[in-house]
Amino acid sequence: MDERPRTSSRQPDKQAQLLLDNQLCFALHSTSLAMQKVYRKLLGGLGLTYPQYLVMLVLWERDGLILSEIGKRLFLDSATLTPLLKRLQAAGLIRRTRDERDERQVVIDLTAEGRALKRRAAEVPAQLLCATACTPETLLQLKRELERLRGHLAEYE
Repeated sequence: MDERPRTSSRQPDKQAQLLLDNQLCFALHSTSLAMQKVYRKLLGGLGLTYPQYLVMLVLWERDGLILSEIGKRLFLDSATLTPLLKRLQAAGLIRRTRDERDERQVVIDLTAEGRALKRRAAEVPAQLLCATACTPETLLQLKRELERLRGHLAEYE
């Protein structure tokens, strides 16, 4: 009689679990890199990097936010966000000022040029959709699943 321990058919092979191509984190990472490469091409004409584009998206939704609100929305700390904002200010797209009521807070406002850039950026989502070769419904479902995963991972912290 065979006395080797049996593994359940539900239990994944431990060696296979350590293969790079079987890693969820690698699939997410490599997809993120590919996505950023596409955005680099799409945003080049706007003079924005992908992280700068994310900041502009937040400000196009709601102007006049404080730095910490932008950071919370983008899951970025102020040490990462501040250099991005400095470059956007140098490009003439935003203004950073101290809040009159609380000088510890930095308020971020769009300039006229920053607001005008929104019209030029309006084609980016459609171009990205085209690059994915997916239907809008498929992408919406994927986005929802990723948001659910992000929520579970945030709870794990």
